[in-house]
Formats: sequence, structure tokens, C-alpha cells
Amino acid sequence: MLQPFEFFVGLRYTRAKRRNHFISFISLLSILGIALGVTALITVMAVMNGFEKELRERILGAASHATVTLQDKPMQDWQQLASAAVAHPEVIGAAPYVEGQVMVVKGKQVTGIVIRGVLPEQEPKVSDINEKMVAGELTDLTSSSFDIVLGAALADFLGAVVGDKITVITPEASVTPVGVLPRMKRFTVRGIFEIGMFEYDRNFAIMHADDASTLLKMNKGYTGVRLQLNDMFAAREVARDLANEVSKDYWVSDWTQRHANFFRAVKTEKTVMFVILALIVAVAAFNIVSTLVMVVTDKQSAIAIMRTIGASPRSIMLIFLIQGALIGFLGTALGVIGGILLASNVETLVPAIERLFSTQFLDPSVYYISALPSELDYTDVWRVAILAVILTLLATLYPAWRAARTEPAQALAYE
Repeated sequence: MLQPFEFFVGLRYTRAKRRNHFISFISLLSILGIALGVTALITVMAVMNGFEKELRERILGAASHATVTLQDKPMQDWQQLASAAVAHPEVIGAAPYVEGQVMVVKGKQVTGIVIRGVLPEQEPKVSDINEKMVAGELTDLTSSSFDIVLGAALADFLGAVVGDKITVITPEASVTPVGVLPRMKRFTVRGIFEIGMFEYDRNFAIMHADDASTLLKMNKGYTGVRLQLNDMFAAREVARDLANEVSKDYWVSDWTQRHANFFRAVKTEKTVMFVILALIVAVAAFNIVSTLVMVVTDKQSAIAIMRTIGASPRSIMLIFLIQGALIGFLGTALGVIGGILLASNVETLVPAIERLFSTQFLDPSVYYISALPSELDYTDVWRVAILAVILTLLATLYPAWRAARTEPAQALAYE
């Protein structure tokens, strides 16, 4: 147990005498350095979490939490499978879909895209595409009308607007009396959506499921059933449960599998940013070494006197450990408070700074996410705080050990 002697002497040494204000100034700089590093680290981690959440929501706005597909052939009876899936307590919506790769042509513009056939009345159960429409409505798609809804970037590339005609070419050819010809069909653009992810806005189009099935020669069948879950993070467990319930002819996958590389890259980037910014905290923490070394040098005679009146080397070491730990705790506490306040108000402060300086940090013409998001995770706060405290305690070990080795006779020889 720490005795009051060690605690109060260590506390007293954090405030130098009048003739040694420089040491107090260095201590203050150490505290402020740790606080600044902790604040920056917590804020950046919150912003990284915000970007990850924003990207995840945008991706899952078009993709689904889980899908069930029938291997090697189209699915004819999707209602039975959807009913079985919705019986799971975590599944809150199910809708069929048809998916395939085609080429679209308008004038001289040609590009390959992914088409998805949906039932407009069922699609809102599994995605929020209808909320991302910037022109037209998803309900404008009707069976056998051969209408299509394009992503905003795809529409810009083709130069297409609502009401224009585009040609869709499938990879399957048709055998005719004049030879083998590519299958193509004229579609009318009925709407344009913008999700905010280039992958979907540039390479994605939606049509009615009946039209997609006809175009891809699926005999009114479907590629599979898309599922919406109550908790997206339970997707892996739900997919495993459903795989055990359905027959082996079905393949169940979830969003963590389809977008694994993307989210793994985001996680890696977040880890790298944590390590880089932790170095700021480490530099500030090890400023304590210079502070305590100066204090030990300044207090040589006082240390010698305490040794002569009975203080043990352990007590001397504890005195300086307490002093360094106090600096670290103060800096970490201020940093945690500052980091929480700053991270919680990033979405308000950044627009205010942009208005003040008449600028925009994330240009909407360049970045799909033009606002700086923030998602404060208190697990990250605890990790940063513990890291800062550990680094400061490590920084105090050498000066405290050096103080404990002070020999009273040598220190008092010239006093």
C-alpha cells in the first residue's frame, strides 16, 4: 500500500519552488502534450468509425444483409422460401430478385453493368433504393413494360435522362435464320437513383423482375431471395442458421462475405491510423522522462536527506512514480474529456468552420461522402485511455529508478 509520505511528497514535487518554474513549465507541457495526443486519437477514431458506418449503410442500402440462392437453376417458388426465412426471429423482410450482367448502349456510349430485377412492392422490405431516387419512383416499374432505373453516375455516362431509350444486350446469343445474333432489348429510362457509392451508382441498374427474367431467359424464375435482418451484425449467425434449415440445394450468404475485402481494408486503415496517432501520445508521454530527470537532478540533496532519515529506495522510487503517474493521469483525463467533447460535436463544428472560412473540406464533386461523420465508440475511448496511462507509467520507470539509486554521501558531499 502506498503511504501518505510517498503520495504527498510526489504531489509536492509536481509544483517546483519559485526558483524552478521551468520544471513546472515542462510538467505542464507534458500534461498538455498527452491531453492533445489523446484528444486527437479519440477524435480520429470516432471519425473513422463514422466513415465506416456511413459506407456500410450506403452499401447495405442497395445490397442485402443476406441472400438465399438456388444453385444451378432459377428459383420458381420464392414465397415458400421467403416464408421459411421470415420465421427466423432476426429476419424482418424478404424479397425475390433476379440478377445478371449485361451491356447497355445509348448512342456511342457502351458499358457493362449489373442489372437487378425486383418486385417494386416487395423491394422496400429489404432495401432503401426507393428512398435514394432522385428522379422517378421505383413503383413506376411494371411487368412487361421494359422500363429501367439507372444509377446517377451510369446515367451521366450514357447521357440518359428519364424518358430516354437505351439498348440492353445480354451475353446469351439467339439463333436466327440469318445466324447467331446477340440478344438485345430496348428499355425506357423511368428513374434515376443515387446511393453515394460509385460501385452502385456507376455499374448498377434496376428493372422489374418479370422483365429481367424474360431478358435473361429464366422462365419467370428468380436468382434468389434477399433478406433484411433486425441486426445486421448478426448476419453471419443468421446465415448459418438458415443454411442448416434449408436443403443443400440452396446457398446462403451474408453481407460480410460479399464485401469482406472492402470492410477488411477499412478495418486495416483504422488500425494503422490508431498506431500512427498513438505515436503522438507516446512522444508526449516520454516527455515525462525529461521532466522527471530534471526533478531528480534538482532534488538530489532532498533525496539524500530523506534517505538519511530512514526513507528506503522503494519509497524514493514510489515518490517519482507517483509524480509521473499524476502527470499522465491528468493529461489522459483532460484528453479523454476533450476527445469526447470534440468527437461528439465534429458534425457541428466542421460545418461552422467551413462557413467561417468559406471553404469545404470534402468537395461533393470529388467525394461521395461530403460531410465529416463521427461515431463515438466508448470502447475506443477506454483503449486510448489505457494506452496513454501505460505509456506514462513506463516513462516514469527510469527516472524513478535513478532517483532510488541516489547515494546520500555523494549527493551531500558539496552541500
